[in-house]
Formats: sequence, C-alpha cells, structure tokens
Amino acid sequence: MAFTIFYDGQCPLCEIEMKHLKKRNTQGKLSFVDIMDSDFATKYPDLDWHALNERIHGMTEDGAMLVGLDATHRAWSEVGHSWLYAPLRWPVIKFFADKLYLLFAKNRYKVSYLLTGKKRCETDCKVKY
Repeated sequence: MAFTIFYDGQCPLCEIEMKHLKKRNTQGKLSFVDIMDSDFATKYPDLDWHALNERIHGMTEDGAMLVGLDATHRAWSEVGHSWLYAPLRWPVIKFFADKLYLLFAKNRYKVSYLLTGKKRCETDCKVKY
C-alpha cells in the first residue's frame, strides 16, 4: 500500500508540487487524492475535509495521518528526495518552518496568484494520473 497524499487540486502551487512528485513516483510508493474532487466525500466519508483543506495531509499504510511539512517530507522521502525537506524537520528549524507553512497554507491562493498569476486552477493545471 502506498503513502497517500491529500492535496488541494485547485491550488496552482499544490498542483505544481504534485506534478513533480508524480513524475518521480516511478515505484508507485505514493497515491494522490485531490480533496476538491466532487466524489471525495463519498470515497472518504470518515475524513474531515475541512482539516484536510487547512493543511496538506498524508496517510501512512497503517492509517496514521501526517500533517503539513511532515506529510510533504514523507512524500518526497518516498520518491528518494528526502533531502529537499529534511532541513525543515531539524528541531530548531522545524518550529519556524511549521509556523511559516501554516501562514502559507492559509494564504495559498494569494501566494499562488503572486507566483503563478493564477489564484485557482481550472482545467489547465490538473494533474493527470
């Protein structure tokens, strides 16, 4: 069973990161779930959509949830690129990185607009699986 990433498919920056992860997921260690899909609540009735929408989440094989940068670090570790986020998990840096991540997550559409010119994805930045 794969590590499952629950992400916001309407967020341009989130979609970009998922595209990069998908490209590196050659061994199938990750599965991707867009929480904005219309059938999300039907497929995952026991998950709190609002909590998932506040921050990225990842579910381990045994059903444990990782949240925020812990989930992101695990996802990149699964595809052999743990070094990308490893410094953000070091004790002193972790505290500040987590605070900054929360700020980003709350404002991801504004940040996406500033960096990509798009607040939300339409059909042109959907990740294909």
